[in-house]
Amino acid sequence: QVQLVESGGGMVQAGGSLRLSCAASGRTFSTYAMGWFRQAPGKEREFVSAISWPGSSTLYANSVKDRFTISRDNAKNTVYLQMNSLKPEDTAVYYCAASGRVGRLREGVCDYWGQGTQVTVSS
Repeated sequence: QVQLVESGGGMVQAGGSLRLSCAASGRTFSTYAMGWFRQAPGKEREFVSAISWPGSSTLYANSVKDRFTISRDNAKNTVYLQMNSLKPEDTAVYYCAASGRVGRLREGVCDYWGQGTQVTVSS
């Protein structure tokens, strides 16, 4: 069993930065691919980024590539999402997720989800 708790959301002006964290409980954290999704009001949840369990492989949605960076610290059971050059269209609730494989996570097939953290980017 893995429990995920996100933090680091908030309000920022366009062009600013935020770093999201997702703290995981459970001794098996390091065996899971981890990732981030987001859901804006009135829209479907969408994939943002994923990282393999050893951290050697990462995936990004085209909309965030070159602006967002995912990383993980398996010793701290934490995954991060560094978000730079934020845009108003990045406004959403951001969810952390865990899956057995990066490919499955990319398709939204996840074993565990966090409760989400709000990110609001003002213009």
